[in-house]
Amino acid sequence: MTAAPELRPLTPQEYFEWEAQQELRYEYLDGKVFAMTGGSLTHGRIGLNVASLLRSHVRGKDCTAFNSDCKVGISETGSFPYPDASVSYDERDFAATEFIRFPCLIVEALSPTTEAHDRGEKFALYRRPSTLQEYVLIGSERKTVEVFRRDQNRKWSFIPCGEGDNIELTSVNLNVSIDVIYEDVTLAQQQIEKSEWSEPE
Repeated sequence: MTAAPELRPLTPQEYFEWEAQQELRYEYLDGKVFAMTGGSLTHGRIGLNVASLLRSHVRGKDCTAFNSDCKVGISETGSFPYPDASVSYDERDFAATEFIRFPCLIVEALSPTTEAHDRGEKFALYRRPSTLQEYVLIGSERKTVEVFRRDQNRKWSFIPCGEGDNIELTSVNLNVSIDVIYEDVTLAQQQIEKSEWSEPE
């Protein structure tokens, strides 16, 4: 993310009006806007796989899935981050036009430049909506999926997953192989290994 330093702090309404005129997408955090800079092909493919999987899984059910173009409103007055994928069972989100407010599942694909933010500030924001049941972080350098799950006592548990594991997302009643999430994805470690073993020209 890159801040837009030339802008004064904006109200939510000013932010929506301003962003609608921009070529890039911007997150709104504490009155400031941050450009959503282009990610890697790996990040993009992971995000597409997850959003497509969730969309197919919830089709015909009383919920809806969203891709990385959908903001999550932490409150009516902000912040407004863009997760890579999300799902909501709340009918108040079904007719939303600018942002959703009541997700049960949020997914972020990690990258070296955003990982600290996704684990820290973003997770702190996402924990505020009482409807959120699971927060999922997906690695873009190694095949890893981390599921953070909130129980009925509002305590969070951590479920790490790796090579060969199945991922259980209880918020949407989904059990899926980690390989499905990484279908057609070349990870950074695989690129290094391929380079090391390639024939010299």
